[in-house]
Amino acid sequence: MLLLVSERSLCLYLHTDVFLCSQARESSGSSEFLCSVCHKEFPLQRMLTRHLKCHSLIKRHPCRYCGKGFNDTFDLKRHMRTHTGIRPYRCDLCEKAFTQRCSLESHLRKIHGVRQQYAYRQRRSKIFVCEDCGFTSSRPDEYFLHVRQTHPGSPALRRYYRKHLLESPSQHGIGPFMLYPAAAGLYM
Repeated sequence: MLLLVSERSLCLYLHTDVFLCSQARESSGSSEFLCSVCHKEFPLQRMLTRHLKCHSLIKRHPCRYCGKGFNDTFDLKRHMRTHTGIRPYRCDLCEKAFTQRCSLESHLRKIHGVRQQYAYRQRRSKIFVCEDCGFTSSRPDEYFLHVRQTHPGSPALRRYYRKHLLESPSQHGIGPFMLYPAAAGLYM
């Protein structure tokens, strides 16, 4: 249990006409951020702020399989993998697969005694995962080509186009007709 040495309020408005207030408590010189709704503790304020969204009554991102709602697209994507069975993170030592990178790293540490060594704030290599079939690639262009050829109606294709290609489409040599070949016939 934390001893209350000093206290400061952290209030976050959550799209619901109510404020959920949480307290930052300090014990032994280390700051812990406590959710006033469920009393869960967090080492960082940003983690508490993200967590507070789960208490909001409005869920902006519903699961298309079961209707469960989420306030964060990351949480939705992680949840949807329980329905699709997609497990993009595979152990090279035993071939066991996981839905999240942190689960793979935990497995490596606990089962195989392998510790991942990352420098402070070092980013891990990003992988691009097709949420329709589980295809993975470390290269965004390869991912894009896969989605375009295999899942031309996928919403991921439109998101990918907006994010990566609208910034500099000529640099990629890909135009909108390559993205949506069926639309090319409408304009010719």
